[in-house]
Amino acid sequence: MARGAAFLGSEVAVMGGAMSWISERNLVAALSNAGAFGVIACGAMEPPRLAEEIAATQALTDRPFGVNLITMHPRLDELVQVCLDAKVGHIVFAGGIPPTPAIRKAKEGGAKVVCFAPALALAKKLVRSGADALVIEGSEAGGHIGPVSLNVLAQEILPAMAPEVPVFVAGGIGRGEAMLSYLEMGAAGVQMGTRFVCAAESIAHPNFKKAFIRGAARDALPTVQLDERFPVIPVRALQNEGTRRFLEHQAEVIRRHRSGELDKAAAQLDIEHFWAGALRRAVIDGDVENGSLMAGQSVGMVNGEAPVAEILAELTAQAAAAVAARAG
Repeated sequence: MARGAAFLGSEVAVMGGAMSWISERNLVAALSNAGAFGVIACGAMEPPRLAEEIAATQALTDRPFGVNLITMHPRLDELVQVCLDAKVGHIVFAGGIPPTPAIRKAKEGGAKVVCFAPALALAKKLVRSGADALVIEGSEAGGHIGPVSLNVLAQEILPAMAPEVPVFVAGGIGRGEAMLSYLEMGAAGVQMGTRFVCAAESIAHPNFKKAFIRGAARDALPTVQLDERFPVIPVRALQNEGTRRFLEHQAEVIRRHRSGELDKAAAQLDIEHFWAGALRRAVIDGDVENGSLMAGQSVGMVNGEAPVAEILAELTAQAAAAVAARAG
């Protein structure tokens, strides 16, 4: 993990996955204070709100942490400036291909740039555009996902890109032995989100945490698209009443479109708006039946609530034990 830890400025090369409403000051600072690398999920925050969150995090830790920015945010340039003004050392661009000017601005301002690469061709393009490190995230991850598993992405991307830049792997990682196997393939470190949802320092509602502790890998499924004319961005989440109603809602909207009640654009918007605010309802308000329970398939390895430091110690002990067993 030495290469990844040196890049992040942390003791262990474990990046916190940026989870909206969860990856805020408390969990981010706890991860960094425990020797890992916390990452603030900016999500839909406006620049003043992000500045406030960064300052609050800096009040809780003097160790490095990063900020995850969604490339589709209408004020991306301003958000990058907020990070630079606050001397944030690492900016993680997610949710699409970051504009080259945004990468350039971040780097010229002194920040290291991390980008998500869902395919080898894009990984090469991002590095040419100035990315200092990459994250490859498999479909096992929670939230918005791509179509390819980490197992395949790692085989495709690590041999080609790991010699050039640090590459962090993400998606479905829940134990130290898995971390070790990807490090041996050339990864510089890992990104983990689901394992830290039930950290003692996480502000997620007790109902949300209970859903994770009860959940099994097979319960974390991608959203289903009923009609290819109305694309649904796949989101992996624990199944609940909300996911069942989403299927019914799609069917009803499609029926209304076919009957002439809605044009195609209005129908698509109606489908997309179904989950508006749903993650906050689950994470903050504790409505785990109607809210969105975004979770990776490693949710089956979340067995209880524990401090971040304890979770990290367990992961590193598992990896160390695996190394020792081989030596023996």
